[in-house]
This record gives sequence, structure tokens and C-alpha cells, in this order.
Amino acid sequence: MEEKTTKESARKKAELLLHHLKPAASAFALGIGASLAATLLRTLFTQIIRFTVDHALMGDRAGLPGFLMDTTAGQLLVWCAAAAAVVALLEFAAGFVQDSNLPKGSERFVKSLRDALYGHIQRLPYSWHVQNATGDIIQRCTSDVEVVRTFIAEQMVELLSTTFLILVYMVAMFTMNVKISLFAFAFIPVIVGYSLVFYTRISKGYAKADEAEGVLSSTVQENITGVRVVRAFGRERDELKKFREKNNTYTNIWMRLCDMLTVFWTLGDIMSMIQVFGVIAMGVHMCVSGEITLGTYLAFVSYTRQLTWPVRALGRTLSEMSKAGVSIDRLLYILKAEQEQSPNEPAAANLSGDICFDHVSFAYEQKAVLRDVSFTVKGGSTLGILGETGSGKSTIALLLARLYDPKKGKITIGGVNLREMNQTELRRGVGVVLQEPFLFSRTVAQNIAITKDGVSQAEIEQAAKEACLHDSVSGFQDGYDTVVGERGVTLSGGQKQRTAIARTLLEHAPIMVFDDALSAVDAKTDEAIRGRLREAAGGSTLILIAHRVATLMQADQIIVLRDGQIIERGTPEELLQAGGVFAHTAAMQSAQGEEEA
Repeated sequence: MEEKTTKESARKKAELLLHHLKPAASAFALGIGASLAATLLRTLFTQIIRFTVDHALMGDRAGLPGFLMDTTAGQLLVWCAAAAAVVALLEFAAGFVQDSNLPKGSERFVKSLRDALYGHIQRLPYSWHVQNATGDIIQRCTSDVEVVRTFIAEQMVELLSTTFLILVYMVAMFTMNVKISLFAFAFIPVIVGYSLVFYTRISKGYAKADEAEGVLSSTVQENITGVRVVRAFGRERDELKKFREKNNTYTNIWMRLCDMLTVFWTLGDIMSMIQVFGVIAMGVHMCVSGEITLGTYLAFVSYTRQLTWPVRALGRTLSEMSKAGVSIDRLLYILKAEQEQSPNEPAAANLSGDICFDHVSFAYEQKAVLRDVSFTVKGGSTLGILGETGSGKSTIALLLARLYDPKKGKITIGGVNLREMNQTELRRGVGVVLQEPFLFSRTVAQNIAITKDGVSQAEIEQAAKEACLHDSVSGFQDGYDTVVGERGVTLSGGQKQRTAIARTLLEHAPIMVFDDALSAVDAKTDEAIRGRLREAAGGSTLILIAHRVATLMQADQIIVLRDGQIIERGTPEELLQAGGVFAHTAAMQSAQGEEEA
């Protein structure tokens, strides 16, 4: 069973690489072909040196081609020099073709891989993003992609070139003398076998190192993103302690890997030295005894020296394959994640119609959040939702945008089940403003206009006025061209919320959900925004989620949630007269407001 799983994993890795190698196939073919040609030319160059020593310098005429038999030693030396020059120029040309094509191929390969990763991530469900740390995802899409690129562009080419070089040199050396060749090549299986054993041992270490790097990246990302909270609560020392712990773990893993690599390279050096010294000693003995010529001896020494580094590099390449294999597995984790499923023939959606939650239940893993919730919102009306923290208010907004699907029951808009709608069309039609809105590191104007193309400055300012943001922005030195900073860090909480409200109002979505979107503004601004909201929204259906009762008083209908169930429903007036949770909350907040005043 384990063997079958290993074969399946290897097959998926190969499929991934081959798929993204297609755009780079021609460049890689030229580069690899040139690399192999250069290997042949280096082999030929050594044979020319051997020929020069034996025939031009030592005067051996046996085996000379017929057209060179009558040449003098000087003329023969010129012929050899010319041949060496031609081969050297051809090797240079092959190197140029290799160096100019392999980088192009690697960039085309990595572009295809990055496009696939980013495109796939865009279509993954919201729940997947919640379960996976942002820092780890970024590390997979950057560091792991770079590891795979290095393997394809450098190590794979080295693997092919070294294998070809060993075969070509084996033919050349065995043709000259079998005895020395057997001794020289006896070390290659030992070095390769030793590298394979090392490869299996170090792969687990690389996996742990990659995981530790992902955790470290997540820690840094969280700290930088939450810099305001860290500074506000004086958590710098605790954050530094947490980072050092993660950094120590990551460093210790790499220190152990370095120790293993040191042992690997040292033993490889020893074996390579024995190989070279053995060939030199045996070659000198055979040359002195007349078994081989001086040119042959020099050729053997040259070939052995040229084999030393590629064979050791083969070991390095095999060891690096473990790191590449781990990185490919980490990329496959993303690419194998199931994307959101849309119906083949999505139903025509009337997002201006009634919204109906029909016996909806939902749970985050094992924690139940909504229990058999049913309510209907008439198209163009306003629904208010009140409830304590954890009662399921925000979950209703997430279900309506179909970031999650109900575990039981169904949700319809205009009589059409959300599961039968086109997800892109649905989400464009449901504008959601969260309590903690996300703003991009762009200007205020760009953040407001980000959901709609071709928006004029007048439309942006009108939306800002409706969200009571215009006066604040006008007070900025650069006005609407003010860059808000990453996640809107340069704006106050209320300004961020109003920017998100303006963004949603500009979109004129048929359904607008405000999830405690006025919590960071004062009561006066809250009242001013609510006064403009219904008019600005036009005929859109509004869902207002809030802790503040005053925010909900203009709603056509209000539901009160507790522990994932509706415990009260009705108009504001009906709920105030009923004397339940809504009325008690209203009285308490009213008394608190009078006391503060």
C-alpha cells in the first residue's frame, strides 16, 4: 500500500512538472541539447590533446590518418592546434546557446506555475483560507516555487548532463584502456549509492525546515499586520519572544541539516581524492612500463579530474532533489485543494427578490452556530439583526454571500437556491461591509472605487458624502489621493468603516449587508449615516447587523438571535412593546447614553 502511494505521489509530481514545462519546451530543448553538445566537444578536446602529445610531440606515426602521414612534426602541431581552436569555438557557441536558453525556459516554467497557483488560490473556498495561515501560503508560492525553479533550470540539467558525461567518458576511457577505466569508474556507483542513501535521510529534514519556515513567515506576517495592536498594548517584548522561539526552532533544524551536509561532502571529498590519486598512480606505473602512451596517461588524468566534480555534483543534485520533492508536495497541497463548485448551467438569479432562510443550520467544524433558522426579507426592505457575540449574526452574512454553505436547510433569493446560482454573479450582487473592513495600500479614492470600473471622481465623492466620509477626507493634505497604508493603518477605525461603506454604496449592489459596520463611529455619525443609507441604497435590500439598538430602529423587520436561534422577531415598535431582549437592550443602552451625556 505504501509503495502504491509513493508511486502515485511520484506520478503527480511528474505530471505537475511536465504540464508547466510545455510553455518552455523549446527553450529547454535547445539549452539541454547545447549542454550535451558541449560535453561531447570537451571529450573531443581531450582526445585532441592526447593526439598532439603522442603524435606531434612524441613522434609516434602509428595510427595517423593518411593525409597526415607526410607532414612534419611542426605541421602536425599546427593541424592539432587548429583542430583544438575549432573545437574550443564550437564549445563556446554551445555554452552560449545553453546560457541564453535555459534561463528563458526557467522563467517561462515558473511563470506558468505561478499563474496556476494564483489562479487556483482565487477559486478556493473561503473556508480553505480560514484554515491556512497567510504566511504559509505566501511561503509556498514564493520560496517553494523558487526551489522548484532552481531544480528544473539547474539541477535537472546537471543531472542529464552528468549522466551523459559519464556515459561518453566511459566510452572514451574504455576505448583507451580497460584496466584504468575499471578502477576509475568503480568509485561512481559507490558515490551515487551513498548519495541516494543520504537523499532519503535528508528529505525529512528539508520537510521540517520548510514547515518551520512557513510558521516563521506566518509569525512575521501576523506581527506586521497587527502592528497597531502590538504597539497599543505594549506587546513588543512578547512578540519578540515568540519570534525568537520560532526562529530558534527553524535555525536548529537547519543546523542539524548543515551537520549532515558537512558529513556528506567530507566523505565525498575523500572518495574523490582516492579516485584521482589512484588513477594517477596506476597511470604513471603503466606509462613507465609502456602499457599506455604519455598522451593516454594525460587523457586519463584529465577525464578523471573532469569526472570528479560532476559526479560529486550528481550527489548534490540528488540530495537537492529531496528539497525539490518536498517543495513540489507543498505546491500540490494547494493545487489539489478542491475549488468552489458552480453549477454547469446556473439559474437566472433575481437578486432584487425576497431573501429566504429556510430551516438553515450551520456549524464551524463541530461548533454549531445556527440552529434551524428561518426568516424572509422582502426585496427592497431592511432587516435588522441583533444578538450577543457568537450568536450567529456574522455567519448569516457569510452564508448569504455563499462563502459557506448551510449544513442543513437552504437559502433562496427570488426563489432560486444559492447553490444553483453563479457564484461570481451572486457575490457581485451582495455587498458586505464587515466590522473590520479590509483596505488596500492605495489611495482613498482607489479603495472606494475598487469594486467598480470607470468611476468618476464625482461619483466617488458622492458615495463618500453618503457615508459621511467626505469631510474627513477633505481635511487630509492630499485629499482623496491620500495613501491609506497597508490594511488602512493610517485611518481611524471609523474612517476605515466609512470608506468600506462608501465602497459598497458606490457599487449599488441589489443586496447590502452591514455587519456591525458602524461600531467604530460615534452615535451622531451613526445617526447621520443611517439617515442617508436608505435613500442612498435606492431599491436595494438592506441587512443591518449591530449591537447598537439605535442602528436598527429604521429597519422594517428585526430578528434577535441567541445561541444560533431566533428568539424574537417583529418591527421595532412591536419588539419594544413586547418587553423582551430587544426592549431590555434598548432601555439599557438608552440609560447608558443618558449617563454618558
